Amino acid sequence: MSNVETRPAEVVCAADDGGASPVGAVPIRVLTPREVPLGGPRAMSVRRTLPQRALSLIGAWCFLDHYGPDQVASTGGMDVPPHPHTGLATVSWLFSGEITHADSAGHRAVVRPGQLSLMTAGSGISHSERSSGPSPELHGVQMWVALPEQHRFGPRRFDHYTPPVRTGSGWSAQVFLGSAFGEVAPVPTATPMLAAEVRLEAGSSVSVEVAADFEHGVLVDTGEPGVDGQPVPADHLAYRPAGSDRLQLTAGDQPVRLVLFGGPPLGEQIVMWWNFVGRSHEEIVAFRTAWQEQIGRAEPRAGVPEHRSDTPEHLSGTAGGTATVAAPSFGLPADDPGAPLPAPVLPNVRIRPREQRGGR
Repeated sequence: MSNVETRPAEVVCAADDGGASPVGAVPIRVLTPREVPLGGPRAMSVRRTLPQRALSLIGAWCFLDHYGPDQVASTGGMDVPPHPHTGLATVSWLFSGEITHADSAGHRAVVRPGQLSLMTAGSGISHSERSSGPSPELHGVQMWVALPEQHRFGPRRFDHYTPPVRTGSGWSAQVFLGSAFGEVAPVPTATPMLAAEVRLEAGSSVSVEVAADFEHGVLVDTGEPGVDGQPVPADHLAYRPAGSDRLQLTAGDQPVRLVLFGGPPLGEQIVMWWNFVGRSHEEIVAFRTAWQEQIGRAEPRAGVPEHRSDTPEHLSGTAGGTATVAAPSFGLPADDPGAPLPAPVLPNVRIRPREQRGGR
């Protein structure tokens, strides 16, 4: 999925320093989503919980959109034309509906509920995503993972996997990345991580064994579970820093469906703007320029404008990096019916990391 905002606010993510809270004193923070439209007046909207000013990353996870249940007949569902990515991997997971994925590396797949779609952009890729199939409803999540330095210019890749359903007393789970609930997903990832859909019957609970050095996020789809005793409303995101090897999930009077995810702190500063993850302002400029030139929307190569007084504080300042950046070659999906999506205008400032780091 593309971040189609015309003025993307999530421009930078500052890596957590990896320090863990003491065992038994790990706080839970609850974050509220914001609504973001994916297009015109009939467009589907998504609820975005990462990144935020208060929290940039959870492990290497740097972006999270939660959408639906969306009535495809009235909104048109998902219709995202070819758009670029670099320096990240995209994770698609559906609760209902169907999406057709096509990318410039020649991969084409139909994503259905309970099936993982993992696209690794590596040094550059473009893809499209469109609602398809007979289902009248579209409902799911898309998440992005920042690739670490040693992998971010690696090969492009696409993995499609249907995890088995694990069950216990009052709960069921599908682990689509990493390991939990006695299940190990076979899908390779650039950094250690966990991602699973978990369902709880009303009044039930489960204690999940997790890696103590992982940060964790719990995105609530339905119900209002307790996460280590902290109530979390539907559509909200609970964040827990590293420091404990158990995570308690509890359902109240209603059944619960949630996505549990996590990983060790990335330990690297990343710059994220629109659909790109880089390491400096210069890289983001180079990525955008390469895409615009590829789709025939080249612009004059101007210098970086001076700071503008009405620019939000968290977008101002400077970023590190060198002036010479290798431009990616994204390519386009073959025979895609849609015109490629042009990049928004860059902010009128240099991009720098946010001062607030991690989730503490």
